[in-house]
Amino acid sequence: MELIHEYMPLIMFSFVFALLLLGYPVAFTIGGVAMFFGYFNFGPEFFGLLPLRIWGTMTNFTLMAVPLFIYMGVMLEKSGLAEELLETMSLVFAKIKGGLAISVVFVGALMGASTGIVGATVVTMGLLSVPTMLKRNYNKSLTTGTVAASGTLGQIIPPSIVLVLLGDIMNISVGDLFVGAVIPGLILVGLYMLYILIIAQVKPQWAPPIPKEELDLISRKELIARVSKALVPPLTLMICVLGSIFAGIASPTEAASVGAVGATILTVIHGKFSLKIVQEVMKTTTNLTCMVFIILVGATTLGLVFRGLDGDTLVRNLIHALPFGKWGILFIVMMIIFIAGFFLDFIEITFIHVPVLAPIMVAMGVDPLWLAVLIAVNLQTSFLTPPFGFSLFYLKGVCPPRVQTMDIYKGIVPFVIIQLLGLLAICIWPEAVTWLPKVLLGS
Repeated sequence: MELIHEYMPLIMFSFVFALLLLGYPVAFTIGGVAMFFGYFNFGPEFFGLLPLRIWGTMTNFTLMAVPLFIYMGVMLEKSGLAEELLETMSLVFAKIKGGLAISVVFVGALMGASTGIVGATVVTMGLLSVPTMLKRNYNKSLTTGTVAASGTLGQIIPPSIVLVLLGDIMNISVGDLFVGAVIPGLILVGLYMLYILIIAQVKPQWAPPIPKEELDLISRKELIARVSKALVPPLTLMICVLGSIFAGIASPTEAASVGAVGATILTVIHGKFSLKIVQEVMKTTTNLTCMVFIILVGATTLGLVFRGLDGDTLVRNLIHALPFGKWGILFIVMMIIFIAGFFLDFIEITFIHVPVLAPIMVAMGVDPLWLAVLIAVNLQTSFLTPPFGFSLFYLKGVCPPRVQTMDIYKGIVPFVIIQLLGLLAICIWPEAVTWLPKVLLGS
């Protein structure tokens, strides 16, 4: 009986994982299992502690940035900026083999820096770019892989919701996280583009350039004007949001409110603003925010029970008992998060796994800022890995009928490998994360 009590935290986690795999709702599974085990082990007194923890979570100033960034992303999706950007940037890179795919990566990065909403970015880019790329005789796997991977760049390129959540959970400045994630995000963008260029050279029939006759129809002056019109609005918004954080003028939450207002203004400028759009944006923002916070409440309950059962001590002892050094344990932690991404959403992993694993690594002397960015890059793969990669579902829902699910699965494999290579590069070169915060913020 004593042995069962000692391993009660792991039994509780096993219940949670099994029920999630069976398809039960995430928030209610996490919260329900936690309340059952809390009552079973601590009695009715447990429910006296719970409201205080939940109240502390719901009144957290940092987490107020979440609904504001969601609003900004959804409003920008409605503004029509993505469509204009894709059309314009495809002309800029048109003469290069694979130029259309490179323009998709570029726009994905820019939309990620402007919105941070993966679902909205993948759906928008899927609707706009997949038919165009297929019409230009692009390979179906390269097309779908490029769109799905580019849409996930909003996970790591700030402002990113996962960075806000990680900052709160790991007690790190969100501003430092935003600055620290810039170079890793650019590394991934560079690796994506490099892969496309190599594929276009090795298999030119997979990514043909746009015919010269079409390009001659647009003058250089007209192209410059179109590029300026398409690029200036999102770049201005990005500079206002991130620049105010990097310069120390505003906190991430205050900058998020600037972004929300800025996205509304851009929608007005593009002539897409209406009462119907506002209602749709507010409804989507409310739904997504409620989803995040109800999972957070469940995870808070789970964390309270887990620590009450000395689960953190148990996991720490199990990890310290492993015959590996710091790097070996870091590899195991990253592998656990990567494998969990095959079955769980990034929010679930952030709230379930990170509070348990991150403190152990920090106690071993790992830089928390570097670790948080590593986790964010790792979590990005959860959108692409089957069977539950959400980007794959989003993309399949908007692809033409001739694009099969297997085409999407084949397409994302190289990009998952690229993301793992990017993760390895950041592991080998920690300065990719820590250098810019030291220079800009003195952190």
